[in-house]
Parts: sequence; structure tokens; C-alpha cells
Amino acid sequence: MNNYLLYEIGVEEMPARFVESTLVQLKENLEKSLNEKRVKFDAIDTYATPRRLVLIVKGLADKQTDLEEEVKGPSKKIAVAEDGSFTKAALGFMRGKGLEEEDVYFKDLDGSEYIFATIKEEGISTEEVLSEILPEIVKNVVFPKSMRWGGKNMRFVRPIRWLVAMMNDKIVPVNLEGIIASNKTVGHRFLGSKNIEFNSIEEYLKKLEENYVILDQNERKELILKQINDVAKSINGHVDMDEELLEEVTYIVEYPTAFYGEFDKEYLELPKEVVKTPMKAHQRYFPVLDDKGDLLPYFIAVRNGNEHKIENVKKGNEKVLEARLADALFFFKEDTIHDLEYFRDKLNSVVFQEKLGTILDKSERLYRIAKQLEDKYELDNAKLERAAYLCKADLVTNMVFEFDELQGYMGMEYSKLKGEDEIVAKAIFEHYLPRFNGDIVPDTMEGSILSIIDKIDTIAGFFAIGITPTGSADPFALRRQCLGILTILLKNNIELDVAELAGIALDQYTELEFNREEVIDNIVDFFNERTKNMFKDMGIRYDVIDAVLSSKEKNILDLYTRAEAINKWIDRESLTDMLVAFNRVSTLAEKAVIDSVDEALFEDETEKVLYEEFLIADKEIESLMSQKEYTKSLDRFATLKTSIDGFFDSVMVMDENEKIRNNRLALLDNIYNSMLQICDLSKIVYK
Repeated sequence: MNNYLLYEIGVEEMPARFVESTLVQLKENLEKSLNEKRVKFDAIDTYATPRRLVLIVKGLADKQTDLEEEVKGPSKKIAVAEDGSFTKAALGFMRGKGLEEEDVYFKDLDGSEYIFATIKEEGISTEEVLSEILPEIVKNVVFPKSMRWGGKNMRFVRPIRWLVAMMNDKIVPVNLEGIIASNKTVGHRFLGSKNIEFNSIEEYLKKLEENYVILDQNERKELILKQINDVAKSINGHVDMDEELLEEVTYIVEYPTAFYGEFDKEYLELPKEVVKTPMKAHQRYFPVLDDKGDLLPYFIAVRNGNEHKIENVKKGNEKVLEARLADALFFFKEDTIHDLEYFRDKLNSVVFQEKLGTILDKSERLYRIAKQLEDKYELDNAKLERAAYLCKADLVTNMVFEFDELQGYMGMEYSKLKGEDEIVAKAIFEHYLPRFNGDIVPDTMEGSILSIIDKIDTIAGFFAIGITPTGSADPFALRRQCLGILTILLKNNIELDVAELAGIALDQYTELEFNREEVIDNIVDFFNERTKNMFKDMGIRYDVIDAVLSSKEKNILDLYTRAEAINKWIDRESLTDMLVAFNRVSTLAEKAVIDSVDEALFEDETEKVLYEEFLIADKEIESLMSQKEYTKSLDRFATLKTSIDGFFDSVMVMDENEKIRNNRLALLDNIYNSMLQICDLSKIVYK
């Protein structure tokens, strides 16, 4: 069990954004294959540079675990003919398992006899298994975008140029569509050897380092972090740290060397993000800040190589950034000649979606929705309306056309320059938030509501024309829009009924034909699915989520509040007995055909007692629910258990007399509907 496997897949430089996910898939594929092939191992470590993906398996067994498995065939009635011979069904079973007649036997199973056999298979060597599975784990990696090359049938994110496959000091015979594994790798593209031979993993790691390849991505990351911080200190600044940028740079270099460059101070007059965006998004530079958080006229870049002629590299990077910043300054000056209303008029030339109109049409819808929502929240109505009116205008500015990452931000900056109110300006920026998972959410109520309006307009429009996410396909990012709304509601404590909001949004699409109620139901279901996932990530039990979503409430914030309360409430010893009683109520309540209870039809005292106690409890529960006292509501509802048990013990609900039967079912239906004010307790799983 002290064996190891070294598997290196050498590729043309991979896009940094694909590296981590590819490593994860390769590791999962290998783990699955080894387990399926009964090869034991201790651990799999993964490493990557732009040109190589490496798997190191530790503690590999010498061979597969021997297999001994009992398999079941057809029943004896089917397997044996009247004359005692085996039928075609039995012979087919034996043939499929590679068995002879003397290998099978009969066993009783639940009162019937079946044909059985014990299959024994001696494990083959791990080397043979690896030779079979190593090509497949590469072929089974999936990419958003992939390519074919050299007439090969397989696809990968970039062409594969070499393979290394070694178990201990021996090459594993691996053939990946003509790419033959060896014990040879390559060093750094410019600084290292193109033919590095080795005979052990220790020699492999040593020779890579000698050839300017730092294999461990975590080691590279720490080295980059130290270098850029040291460089920043040398120019009396500190790095404007961006973890995503750091991760990306880690995967675009094999041997990092950080250096700084300079740019003209006149560009510091531009808004901060206008300077930072070309640096980070386009050039992968780290901005440098002073102690006050203001930009300094420097940037820090990381070279894939050593310090040889670093001054030339510095000058080249400065020229590239200078050109981008000069463009940005020109665009800024051109844009600020006009105000946002000038640009808003041009939105009519930009199509939002063929059936949903232009961006100007969308802007008009946002304005109308804002006017309908403003009285529901504590905010400045005039400022919300103004922000809704202007929020899309920056999309046709020169700056956003060139740097689309700045949408919203430039609208904020331009509006402030033209004297718009601070809250209006901020809401224009915030209406795009959150832009991705983990992004910031709006600070202002105006920005929060405008963001929700923008996202629900998109969702409603696409659902109305029948374009909805399917499986993994979501080309218009509707799931992200939905999660954005949910995140804002929960983090900013905003109460909102999804069905009502969807209806308001759909009412703006007056020129479309669709079934309004059906589309609203589809949107609510869509939100419920996203809500389930979000609540689950927050630690809410899946059955509690189902119970809460089955209630009549559609207010997401309220649903989460009660889900949290119920998640704690169900942790009690008496829960099982309680749920058994309420499940009987819910099961029978479904059979109710009337909803009114006639006390004159009560035949047993327990009916009268249960009904009187229910009426008192129902009023108290309604009062507690209005105060959002969900735990107390559940406690009060639970007090009905004794009367419910007494009722079921004393009467036959499904009485032969139709009137008595319907009256008892109506009583249970009333109790069930009272429960649904809180949640559907029948969804709770009990042991």
C-alpha cells in the first residue's frame, strides 16, 4: 500500500478560469474509477500550472480486491422446465455471467425459490487497471467550451501535448488517442528544458523546480502574494487586493516574478473604477493604494518568468496600460459633454429581446413598476422614480461600450457630475447588485427596490414568452436574477410577496399574449426551487423547507423567519406523537367536500370538545401569527393533540351517514387549514 501514481497531463496554456474546475473533475473521475475497479488508495492530491494538470495518488494497493458476489437469477418456476431441465431464461442468465450448470443453486426468497450463483473474480494488478482508466478520466472531463485537434475524436479545453504516467518507478502503459505516456515532462516554456526525464516522483518535483516550474498552486499563490506586497511597500503603497484576480494570476504563471509599473498622474482624475478596471479586468494588474485608500500612479504585474530584462517587460506593460487609460480619458470627456437624459433617448436603438422590446421599453417598465411599489416601503418616491428613469442610460455611453464591466458604476458617476441626488446616483449603481454569488447587496432601500424591479421584469418577460431555464441551460441568467432578488430580500429584511410582484411585472407587458395566472404560478414555482436551495445552504432541514413552502405565505422573508423558528421547534422529544396525530388530520382533510361545520350533527362529546378547543386555538394562533410569533403559534397548535387523539379514538370519521361523515371531514379540514397558516406539519419527517 506504499505505491504511488504520478499522472501529468501536459497541455497548451489553459484559460485560468477552467483550471480549478478541471482539477476537481479529474480527481472525482479518478476516485470514482478506482472505487468501481476495487483498487484501494489513501489520498489523491492535485496540482496545476497553465501547462499541466497533475494527479498524485498515495497509498495505492498492489492489485484489485478479489471479488466474491452472490447474484440472483430468475425464479425456479421460470428457470426449470417440467422435465427438470434448465429453460432458455436460466441458460441465458448463466451465459451472461459466464457460469456452468454446476455453478448455480436455488435459494428460498420470501417464500419462492430463485436461481443463485456465487461469482468469484481474482483481482488484477493495479497497473493494468490504471492503464485502462487513466485515458477515460481525461475524456470524461466536461468544459463549457472545448476543442478538437490533430484529427482526434476526443475534446479538451486545450490540445494535450504530453502525458506522464508512473506507478512508483515504472511507466504505466497509457494510450490517450495516440498520446503515449512516458517518464518525460517539460519545464518552463522559455526558461526550462523541453525534455526532462526522471525515474521517481522526488526526481520529478526536483527537476521541475530546477526548470522554473513551481508545481504547487498554493505555493505559487503565497509567493505571488508576498512579492506583490513587498513591491507595494517599496513604492510606499499597499495592494488593492482582489482574491479572484490573485487566483487567476496564480493559474497563468509557472514561475512568478512581480514588478511595478507607472502611469501618468492625470489619469487619477478619472473615477477610481475607470482606472482600476483596465488594470484588473484587461491586463491582470494589481492597483496600488495609499494609506487613505486613494489610487497611486502605479500598478503591480506578475511576470511568468524571472527578472531577466525585467525593465523591458515593465516598459511594455506601461505602454499597454497607457493606451487603455488614454482611451478611457477620451471616452470620459466625450460622455460628460451630455447628461444621462441625452443617453436615455438613445436606448431605443438597443434591443433587449426581440419580443420584449428595446432597453428603452424596459426602462419605461421599470419606471411604471416603481410607481406601483413605492407606497409599500419607506423610501423617497421621487428619488426611486428618478433612478428608475435613468438607470439604463449609461449602457449607450462610450465608456460602458468599451468597458462593459462599468455599467451602473458609470451611471452613478455621470449622474453625480450632472448634479443628480446622491441617493439617485447610488441606486443607479446598486440596481445591478448583486452581480454574482457572494457580491455586495444594495445599501439603500431605493437601490434595493430598483434592483428587485429590474430583475423581476426580466424574469417575468422571459417566462411570459416561454423562455425558461431548462436543466443546466440558462442563457439569460434567470436563476442568477432570482437568487439576486432572494439575497436582497433576506439581507435587507424586505417583505415582498413574489406572486404579487410577478403580477405587477407581467401587467407591463400589454402587447404580449399569455395566461397571466399560469405564468405567475410558474414564476412562484421557480422562486420556490431557488428558495429551497438557499434555505438548505443556510442550514434549514429539507422537510422544514417543504413544510414552510406548503403554507399559504408567499413572502420570502417571512418564510425564512418561520423556517428558522420551525427548524428549532421540531427538536423535541414529543414531536413524533404530535406529528402522527396531525398527519392523520391532513390525510383525511384532503377528502373534505364542504368547509362549514354544523354543530347539530355532532354525535359524540369528543367532536364537540375538539371543535370548541379548535375555535379558541384558531383565534389565538391568528393573533400570534400577526405578531410573527411562530414558535408560540406552533406550541398553541400542538395543544390540540390531546383532543385530536380523543376524537380519533371515539369516532369513525368515514361514517356511513354522508352528512355526519362530511361534517367530521370539514372539522378536520378546518384544523388543517389553521395549521397551514404556520406550515404543513405533515411534510415533517419523523422517526
